[in-house]
Order: sequence, then C-alpha cells, then structure tokens
Amino acid sequence: MISTHFVTGAPNWVDLGTPDIDRATAFYSALFGWRLQSAGPESGGYGFFQRDGRTVAGAMQTPPDQGPPVWTVYFQSPDADATAEAVGRAHGRVVSAPREVPDKGRVALLADRAGAPYGIWQPGRLKGLDVVGEHGTLVWAELHTPDIAAAAGFYNTVFGWETSSVSFPGGSYTCVNAAGQGEAAAFGGLVPLDDDPVESGAEPHWLPYFGTANPDTVCARATELGGTVRLAPLDLPDVGRIAKLSDPFGARFAVIRGEPRQTG
Repeated sequence: MISTHFVTGAPNWVDLGTPDIDRATAFYSALFGWRLQSAGPESGGYGFFQRDGRTVAGAMQTPPDQGPPVWTVYFQSPDADATAEAVGRAHGRVVSAPREVPDKGRVALLADRAGAPYGIWQPGRLKGLDVVGEHGTLVWAELHTPDIAAAAGFYNTVFGWETSSVSFPGGSYTCVNAAGQGEAAAFGGLVPLDDDPVESGAEPHWLPYFGTANPDTVCARATELGGTVRLAPLDLPDVGRIAKLSDPFGARFAVIRGEPRQTG
C-alpha cells in the first residue's frame, strides 16, 4: 500500500489537470469531501485538494493545448535532473524538463517507453501528500501498458523498482515496490492493457485508486454529478471491492474498499 514513508521511487504526489477547476472541485467534494485550497498567488492557479485540512492531491485548470483532462501520479526522486536523464537512456521521454517550484521542491513530467505519462517530485520543503491509504485518499497506482516485461524493465532502470506476482483464479497480477522495500510495501501494479476490457483501446496510462468505504455509493453519486462509471463495482477475492470511473471531463480514476491490509 502507499504510505507517507516516502522513499525513492514510491508515489508521493498525485494531481488533476482539468478544464474547469470549479466544476471539478464540486464533483470531487461531493464524492470524497475534498476542498480546494490555493497554493498561493505565485502558483499559477495550482491548488491543493484537502480533506480535514490535510492535502490529498493537487489540482490545476489546464488549457486544451496541454492535453486531455488527466490524473497524474508522481514518484519520488532524490535528483529530478538525474532521473530525467535516466528516462532518456531507458528510451522514455521528458515531457516537461525538471524545474524548481520555489521553496517546495523540483518537478518534471515524463513518459515511459510505451508513452504512459507520469511525474517525478524531488522534495524540498514540500515532502509529498499529507495523507494516503485512507478513505478519500490515494491508496494504489496501476499502470496499464502493452508490455509488462518492458514496463518492469524500464521502471527498474529508472527507479530500481522490484516486482512480485500475485496469483488469482485465471491469472496473475504484477505488483511493484520501491527498491529494497519488499513485497509487503507494494504500492501499485502493472496490468496488460489489452487484457482489461475497460482499458483496452486506451493509450498506456497510470490509474490512481482512491479509498472509499462504499464504491457503490461513490458510483451512484458520480453518475448524478455527470461522471461515468467505466467499471461497475465488483468484488476481487483477497483484495476488496473496486470500481473504475471518469469525472465529467473524462479524467480517469478508480476507487477501492480494500481488505484491512490494503487500505489501513
């Protein structure tokens, strides 16, 4: 599971790019109880989604030329410039070169060799999200990619990730954890893009999962608010109950009511 014990290569941030920050805030507030707090006049409109005064995600209104609405998962880097260079050597792509966020840290947007976008955050004063692994917060990150082996090799080269396999009836699931942290510290998974009928046909992407006590209620409320249920709630043995959605602008995310060991 994701934790705030941030280590190199582990998720430490997630944010939303949306064409209408006010409507997006209303949507996620109704689902998860989030409120938007401005990051300040120097932030260019960037803000923090907060729950009970603690930051659970970032958000920013983005113009159409910056791409479609999307949730972006960020991974911790001790040196954003060195990580960006490693991405290039591993045949990935630097989408937005590392830059300083004054007094907070250093950020870059990248893409893996299959084209799945993601970010890196080199902590400064801002270490990462205030809370994860709970209701209404980030609990898991899942990569949908056409080639599991190639993805595992890429992220191992860039971050040192380790993989493990979890068997389930009819197949297996590839989990990932930061270097040296062990399988118990798995924070995400790698899924063959074409094996998932909900994701098949989409471009390679990272999908954030947020915790919830009731996926069915979230799906019903999301539909009322103009969102889309892409995968109706279903139970996964030894995992929990999940659902996949998109917000009114098409940004994809998932929710999970996990077993106690999954969501803390």
